[in-house]
Parts: sequence; C-alpha cells; structure tokens
Amino acid sequence: MEKQDSSTDLAGLLVVTIEQAVAAPYVSCRLADAGARVIKVERPEGDFARSYDSNVLGNSAYFVWLNRGKESIALNLKDDKDFLILKNLISKADVLIQNLAPGAFDRLGVSLKNLRAKHPSLITCSISGFGEEGPYKNQKAYDMLIQAETGLIDLTGLPDTENFDGRAKVGASVCDISAGMTAYQAILQALIKRGITGKGRHISVSMFNALADWLNPFYLGYVYSNKIPKRSGIKHPIIVPYGAYKCKDNLTLLIAIQNDREWIKFCKLVLDRENLSVDPRFDTNSNRVKNRDLIEKVIEDIFIEYDRNIIIEKLENAGIAYGRISDMEQLKNHPQNNYLEVNTKNGPVRMLGPGAIHDNFIPKVNNSPELDEHGAKIRAEFNL
Repeated sequence: MEKQDSSTDLAGLLVVTIEQAVAAPYVSCRLADAGARVIKVERPEGDFARSYDSNVLGNSAYFVWLNRGKESIALNLKDDKDFLILKNLISKADVLIQNLAPGAFDRLGVSLKNLRAKHPSLITCSISGFGEEGPYKNQKAYDMLIQAETGLIDLTGLPDTENFDGRAKVGASVCDISAGMTAYQAILQALIKRGITGKGRHISVSMFNALADWLNPFYLGYVYSNKIPKRSGIKHPIIVPYGAYKCKDNLTLLIAIQNDREWIKFCKLVLDRENLSVDPRFDTNSNRVKNRDLIEKVIEDIFIEYDRNIIIEKLENAGIAYGRISDMEQLKNHPQNNYLEVNTKNGPVRMLGPGAIHDNFIPKVNNSPELDEHGAKIRAEFNL
C-alpha cells in the first residue's frame, strides 16, 4: 500500500493565530505539522514564550517545541495599518485561534461573533482559563493555577505529615497541553463538518474544563460514593500492587497488576511465593488494598534482593507490565524515541518526535520563526 505524506493533509488551509505561551501554540503547531499554512501574529515584542529560557542553542525550549513550521508577523494592533492587515488576514482564513488574556481580543474591536457573521465559513477558537461564561471568566489563568483550581495538585504528591505538605504540581504543563489537545480535536471536528455544510463555527476551550474532564474518575467516585482520593506518591490509589519498588542495584522499577490472573502469575513466577495468591488477605485487589502495607513490604523485601534486570526478566516471563523510572539522561538514550529536527537561527535542534505517526512518516524539518521573520512578505500579500 502506498504511504501518504501526512505533512500535506491540511495543505491549502490558512490558520491565523493570535497566540502566546503554550495552549494555543500547541494547537497551531499540530495544524502546521499537518500542512496548514499557519501565520502567527505576535506583539511587537513577541510571544513572551520566546523569553521563557535560552536553553536550546540560545532559544527558548518551549518556543522551539511549539512553533515549528509557522510564519511570524509582528503587528501593533493599536496601529490602524497593522489592524487592517489583521482584518485582511482573517478575511482569508479558514481558522482563527486566539488565547489572549480575558477580554483582550474584544477590546481590539474585533468581535468573534461579528467575524463569524461576516465570514460564515470561518472557524474561530478561543482558549481561555475558565471559559466565556461563569463567575471566573475574567480571571487570569496559567498552568499551575489551573492545576490548583481543578484539584489536580491536591491529588498529586505524597501523603501529608504533621510538618510536611506533600502536595505537588505535575511536572509537565498538563493543563496547557490538555487545552491544546482539546482545541486541536475540536478544530478538526469543525473542519470535517464544514466540509459537509460549508459553515464554520465558534469553539470555546476552557483550560479548567479540559483538565477537569481528566479528573472524572476521582470526581465521580467522590460524588457518588464519597470516596476521597488520597495522595500516595508513586503508588496507585486503588490498585495494589501498582507502584515503584527499589532493586538491589539501587534502580527503581514500576510494576502494574491489573487483575487477579496477573496477581497469580506474579506471585508464582516473580515473587516465588505462590501461596500469597490464595492468602485471603491478598487474593483480590480489594483485599490487597485493605492490606496494602503488608503486601508491599513483602514485595519490597523480595525486589531488593535482585538487580533490576533480573526482576525485569521475571516480569517478562510472567507477562507482567513494568516501567523503568527514567531521568532525563535515560530518556535521552531511550531506544523507543523518535525524533524530528527544527531549524533555528543558531542551528538545527533535534527534539522528541510526535506521538501519532502516519504511515511511519515523521514530519519534515521545519523552521522555528524569528520574530516578524515573514512580516514583509505577509504585509505585501495581505495589504488588500
């Protein structure tokens, strides 16, 4: 079967994005990877993510990650000529994305409702902290703040002690990314429907709701069964054993038992304690959760007697899922990595590749745009 080049899937689409930081750039980056022409409208001083750090050949890691394949134009939207360029861009756009501060887009004098009336095929997407309705709609929002508001921080980390607050944020920007992923699928859905009806639509993505959706299992358990989730570090709150255990060589291994059939195999082939599988304290997951400290002490005492590679051999033989807990050096050298390259002004950057690969095709090398790099060309093209 002939392989298809996924980098041309959205060729011919024009995406105009007035964006900053992470959530909206994530969306437009994925659209650019798929072949859409993405014009990134920046303030004269640029997307503030350009200055987050200088860790990648003098460039910001976040900016290089999320802005490949885009064209950049810097516009002062308080200037009449620049504002006209923006309106001309939008008049030709298939998709308009914006994640400015609450109310900022409307204050520019560009009403999304009026734009949709004037351009019925236009798909507009606004990404905000709390959505376009509700008492918090004007509250500023950043990733860690939304992690806090949704309860994710309260779910994450170690148990509290008298002198220790065990709560922690998730290391990656999961709120921004969840909002970006939600917006991406919503835009693709809208494009499919537009292909049938010819009509666009408005999409409102709330960072709060995008992340809160992920927390439904905890929410539902609390609302319907009054189950209050407890922080348990690198251990699953309702499945045992599903956690991290140290081995003889001081390396750590994460294991996951998903059902009682696996538990029987684990006891026999990994722990060499077949009797544990029928012990009434441990024979079901519910009983293992009740007696978590007892059974985990048994596992810890056995794992610490063997190097990690030996335990892995036993787990492979038993068909038990496991994961090596990696640091950045180990991630860098991980044999499952795929890569793509992005050109920057200071040289090519090799980064981890996308999670979805179409016909074994990795997107081609793209440039990370300098501020206003394409400004002159875009101004000439859209100075209608």
